[in-house]
Amino acid sequence: MTARFSPLTLRILGVNIVALLILVAGVLYLDRYQENLIRADMNALQVHATLLAGVLAETALEDGDGEMIDINVDTARLLVRRIVASSPVRARLYGGGGQLVTDSTLIGRGSMSIQVLPLPEPPPHWTRLAAQAARLYDWLFNTLPRRDSMPPFREGLEPFLAIFPEAVSAFQGSPSRGVYVRPDGHLELSVAVPVQRFRRIAGVLILSRPSVEVDSAVRALRVDIAVATVLALGTTTLLSLYLASAIARPIRKLARSADRIRHGDRAARIPDWSRRGDEIGELSVAFRAMTEALAARVAAIEAFAADVAHELKNPLTSIRSALETLPRLKDDTRRAALLAIVHADIRRIDRLISDIAAASRLDAELARGEDGQVDLARLAQALEEVHRASHAANGPALQLDVEPGVVVHGQEDRMVQVLRNLIGNAVSFSPPDGVVRLTIRSRGARAEVLVEDEGPGIPPGKEEAIFQRFYSERPAGEAFGQHSGLGLSISRQIVEAHQGTITASNRLDADGTICGARFRVDLPRVVS
Repeated sequence: MTARFSPLTLRILGVNIVALLILVAGVLYLDRYQENLIRADMNALQVHATLLAGVLAETALEDGDGEMIDINVDTARLLVRRIVASSPVRARLYGGGGQLVTDSTLIGRGSMSIQVLPLPEPPPHWTRLAAQAARLYDWLFNTLPRRDSMPPFREGLEPFLAIFPEAVSAFQGSPSRGVYVRPDGHLELSVAVPVQRFRRIAGVLILSRPSVEVDSAVRALRVDIAVATVLALGTTTLLSLYLASAIARPIRKLARSADRIRHGDRAARIPDWSRRGDEIGELSVAFRAMTEALAARVAAIEAFAADVAHELKNPLTSIRSALETLPRLKDDTRRAALLAIVHADIRRIDRLISDIAAASRLDAELARGEDGQVDLARLAQALEEVHRASHAANGPALQLDVEPGVVVHGQEDRMVQVLRNLIGNAVSFSPPDGVVRLTIRSRGARAEVLVEDEGPGIPPGKEEAIFQRFYSERPAGEAFGQHSGLGLSISRQIVEAHQGTITASNRLDADGTICGARFRVDLPRVVS
């Protein structure tokens, strides 16, 4: 039973989604964006503090004893309250001794002072799911190690300056900044500037404000990114499933069809996706061609096995009959004749086995052989010399009509085998004083080879049957069983493996009488 989603589908989904999540995680962190917002708020807060310190230096400082400068508490409180009253900024002014002079959150004086802090914002009316999402957000992004390493912010009244590290630098004449973590998880931005006149420092002004606006801006951006991420994730998933279905599903169908064919389902067919125009289409075409070739090869093997069994059965039946009859014969002459038949049948079986073995190895040898350029004219001349040496005393002559430079692409030894089979077949059918003609010529991009004899020709209607395995139409007077009937079949197999054709026909004289046979081989020519 196959899985609902193939491993290939899961891999495609995993790769696309992981890549998207890595990108989204980097964007959601937004640390650089948040730092830029904090830096901008810090700059604005420092400008505000510098202006307020300048106003205090001009209006709230008084000359004290010697070179000391005192702060007019009433004037400082009034200025601080009015300047920062309409903003979320908290201002604290410390005197030269580090004691708290005024705090913008205080109303009244001395022990009658009352601290006024802004009311917290009412919690939004969120659903339970939204509240859980908000808590998850705060846990993920407000408790980062970067905030955990910051000092906590003290919300209460601090009468001494030493609790603010940035104030130490401000007392030395240099503005300084500090960032703290509030109990609610937000940041508190703090700026300390000196309040001075003519480089004489009378106190330090500290302005601070929470980073609520910064966090809100970052949160809003993260929410927008999260929404875009959900949409992108959904789109990526759909596209990944489409891509997987366009790849995995056809491959699975190809595998199933191939498996059905492997288990002998003759009705199974490889799907035809040649119109896809992609690698899957090429794969289906290759699978179809392979299965068709395998089916043809299986059918050929079955037919070949049947033919072999039939051809071997005849001599074996003859041998068995002779052996069964032999014990009953008393005449030595008849016994000798019967033994001669047995020996002839044994030689026939031996010849059949040799030719069958050669035919069965032919496909593998053709596939393993190295192709090259074969000069047919040179081969014809070599075969003519061999024929002249072997048939010098008797037999028909071999006459050549060869066009030089006719070259084909293939295996030379197999081309020799084809020509020898055709010439030997023509010689066996021709009279001893006859002529076998071998013609080689070019026909455009093709090479034509003709082998003609002066024999009785081919029986009408047998022009195609003579190329079948074990078909034997021998001349009169030839002993039975001298040929296996595989020569022409092997020749056609070799020629077709070289992308050529071989046909047979009869030669006719002027009166229309058969005067011999003609075999024609057509091969692709190497055009220089």
